Amino acid sequence: MQRHAAIIRLRPEKEAEYRELHAAAWPGVLAMLKRAHIANYSIYLRDGLLFSYLEYTGEDYAADTAAIAADPTTREWWARTDPCQQPVENAADGEWWSPLEEVFHLD
Repeated sequence: MQRHAAIIRLRPEKEAEYRELHAAAWPGVLAMLKRAHIANYSIYLRDGLLFSYLEYTGEDYAADTAAIAADPTTREWWARTDPCQQPVENAADGEWWSPLEEVFHLD
């Protein structure tokens, strides 16, 4: 199992919309995440920063995340959620959610 965490900025004027979308996350998006071996997925918000955490239980993270990105329902979902977000200031070129380095874990 792999743990992944990332951050992105939430546009303040889009917070209510973002919360509403996630309060009723689309079943097709959730099913795609599960098919791609994503589990224990959470998004947290503090001071305009979204923090995501997920656990990956598959064998090929790159292939599974590519399948998510190719899914038409997920792409439609992103068309609704992406305008609510903006990369953090120090994001790499082309990076949307910026990965975080794990510095401690207790099982």
